[in-house]
Amino acid sequence: MISPTLVNLGYLIASVLFIMGLKMLSRQKTARMGNRLSAVAMLLAVVTALLSQEMGYTYIIAGFVIGGLIGTVAASRVQLTAMPELVALFNGFGGVASLLVGWAEYEDARWIWVQQAPTLITLLGTFLAVLIGGVTFTGSLVAYAKLAQKLPGRPLGIRGQQIINAVFLAAALAAGVAFMLNPVGMYPAFLALVGLSLVFGVLFTLPSGGADMPVAISLLNSCSGLAACAAGFVIDNTVLIVAGALVGASGLVLTMIMCKAMNRSLRNVLFGAFGGGGGKGEGAERGQENPIDADAASYVLEAADSVVVVPGYGMAVAQAQHAVRELAELLAENGTSVTFGVHPVAGRMPGHMNVLLAEANVPYDQLLEMDDVNAQMSNTDVAIVIGANDVVNPAARDDADSTIYGMPIINVDHARTVFVLKRSMASGFAGIDNPLFYKDNTRMLFGDAKASIEALIAELKEN
Repeated sequence: MISPTLVNLGYLIASVLFIMGLKMLSRQKTARMGNRLSAVAMLLAVVTALLSQEMGYTYIIAGFVIGGLIGTVAASRVQLTAMPELVALFNGFGGVASLLVGWAEYEDARWIWVQQAPTLITLLGTFLAVLIGGVTFTGSLVAYAKLAQKLPGRPLGIRGQQIINAVFLAAALAAGVAFMLNPVGMYPAFLALVGLSLVFGVLFTLPSGGADMPVAISLLNSCSGLAACAAGFVIDNTVLIVAGALVGASGLVLTMIMCKAMNRSLRNVLFGAFGGGGGKGEGAERGQENPIDADAASYVLEAADSVVVVPGYGMAVAQAQHAVRELAELLAENGTSVTFGVHPVAGRMPGHMNVLLAEANVPYDQLLEMDDVNAQMSNTDVAIVIGANDVVNPAARDDADSTIYGMPIINVDHARTVFVLKRSMASGFAGIDNPLFYKDNTRMLFGDAKASIEALIAELKEN
């Protein structure tokens, strides 16, 4: 057991490293170092917390080894296409950890509270750790199941969903208040709080679908941080409070930024069942698509002065990011201006496309935000859409009956020519048809995205 001075010093250093790491994550060049700093900070915080108490370390070391092995295997084997699912699971594990901390502390302390009444901070922290942790855990599991296609990606609401959600939330709050008013005698209320929080997490996430999923994951990430912060108050751990507050605040800021990019309020995202299929866009009569092969497309690209690449989830599935970078470099050598238009909710998690392009060493200054790329789209010779669907769907702009109407999109249809790389004419994650595929200036290059891009590269080199 080390002295309180060393404990506070360890927590202070860990907190500073957390803040520095979070700041460095905002830039591509420093993101890896920021991740390493955050990992070091977490290790320092855990070791300091363990050394601050007199305890047996047998089970702790066993848990550390087992958990470390599981985490190492999971992180090393996961494909980038499955990264959103992994993030959702990690959010869930963070939530259930906070719930268990609050529950264990309550079980350990409620007999002491018979003689010495607990503080309001302790009771409130326990209540919030259990409530938010439970919601985060089951909500993240539902998000994982949707992303992994173990559940349908569309919203899975039921009649009167909002009323049911309100009833369960009110019941959870009532159970929490009853527990806080009589923490020793209201053990059933505490158990009810645990159960209601777990059920509410499922009901809370089921209606999310389609383009909402990145926002839902960002919000669940924020909730996992808030639950950890509350757990920090329960066990009086400074660094857990700081780290949880950082994760909670940054996740909430990211959630609001993404809502703004979608031109929707957070309330509408949570309760509006956005991106769920149905509406005129899904049932409208289809036009006639215009296929093209790599040979013909290569001649158009060779003559283009400007090209905008718009990546989507299909690029992740095909693992085509390295081929995309090679194509961009080849076009640049030919004198073509190449930029990348990245939609805020492209993919299945916040920053999904940025991560893929960064992995392929695409220069960060070539990545443009939606507003910037839209400003130049009408002067663009060719827009190449790689596996994106809903984020380039003109129905969001033009069809008031569409379920995604009002979501800002990248206006690729304003380019002189649009190449859409898709395996088939299947709809995207929102489950609706895309009028872009039938426009006169659109050409469909069918097949695996990576194979199609490699074919374009081969044709350009031959030309």
